[in-house]
Amino acid sequence: MKVVDLSFQIKYMNQKVFLLVASFPDSIIQFRGELIKSLLDSGCKVHIAVPSLEPDSEISRKLNSLGVVVHDIPLHRTGINPVRDLHVLFILYKLISKINAEYVFGYTVKPVIYGTLASWVARIPNRFALITGLGYAFTGEPTGPRRLLRRFIQSLYRFSLSRADKVFFQNPDDESLFRELGLLKQSVPSCIVNGSGVDVSEYQVSQLPSQPVFLLIARLLGDKGVREYAAAAMEVRSSYPNARFLLVGWIDDNPDAISQSELDGWVEDGVIEYLGKLSDVRPAISKSSIYVLPSYREGTPRTVLEAMAMGRAIITTDAPGCRETVVDADNGFLVPVQNVSALVDAMVKMVLSPETVASMGRRSRLIAEEKYDVHNVNAVMLREMGL
Repeated sequence: MKVVDLSFQIKYMNQKVFLLVASFPDSIIQFRGELIKSLLDSGCKVHIAVPSLEPDSEISRKLNSLGVVVHDIPLHRTGINPVRDLHVLFILYKLISKINAEYVFGYTVKPVIYGTLASWVARIPNRFALITGLGYAFTGEPTGPRRLLRRFIQSLYRFSLSRADKVFFQNPDDESLFRELGLLKQSVPSCIVNGSGVDVSEYQVSQLPSQPVFLLIARLLGDKGVREYAAAAMEVRSSYPNARFLLVGWIDDNPDAISQSELDGWVEDGVIEYLGKLSDVRPAISKSSIYVLPSYREGTPRTVLEAMAMGRAIITTDAPGCRETVVDADNGFLVPVQNVSALVDAMVKMVLSPETVASMGRRSRLIAEEKYDVHNVNAVMLREMGL
């Protein structure tokens, strides 16, 4: 009699269905790729709900090769349209019910809010949210429409997160702020993780250039400190013309985005070397010696972790999310937010001391290995989700 091996069927039948809700296709592989692999290794059947992912794109092909099921949803990452967003909520509810999801996990603002609410309505037993940063609505002193937007988003956070089983934060400042503002009730547990992590084996230390080369990688938004970076570059180059300033990124659909004319002006004046939007930032980091992120606030900046893993000294702000990545005067320098003169001083120190740049870069690599390895970060998240 032929013996039939049923182990595969049994394993498939026992798979937990995990739905990840995202707002930006490019972030899935780059920021969540290793988490998805960890979920698959733990025995989950992974589904992803995301807008505007082309079926024949490289991201789709990679996800399909892993066995991930992708669902297109009509979610608009920016802007508030109650009718349109209610439609997204309904679509997510139907999807969750259709696939019999047991776990729902959202990251970034709208996926957190609507993914959590839809899974609550669908009575899903495991609802998780990851706060990756606070964004435009939380930075600066709001006036007029921006103040109304902040209040609206906070009310949505307050209502949706009260339905979450656990909320993950990428830095202690964000967690404290959500508690203080009442956006996260004391009854809802939370957990701090070391950002999205970075696969240090994929980011090898490369040789530093002979001349000082600074680099910023970011969406081209005001609150990323792009204007401060350009202003500091102009001042440093006036005294040290051999210093170069690279910029990687794109103009985002955001009220805080810099204008095309601003960017063109910096390039035409020879202040900034603009490299555009890159799917792989490692060649740009290899060209640099110092990574700069003058952001006003972050969750934990992934680009800083990538630069650290490649052995680069860091200049960033003493702001939530950023300050966790740098031990001041050890693997880089911390400067006050929106302080161009302090940023210039830190850059000049780097220009005048290439030995310090090299030693700080070595420390960055060690910190990336010890604190930000993606496998350790994901192990914490899976444990906290009971997987």
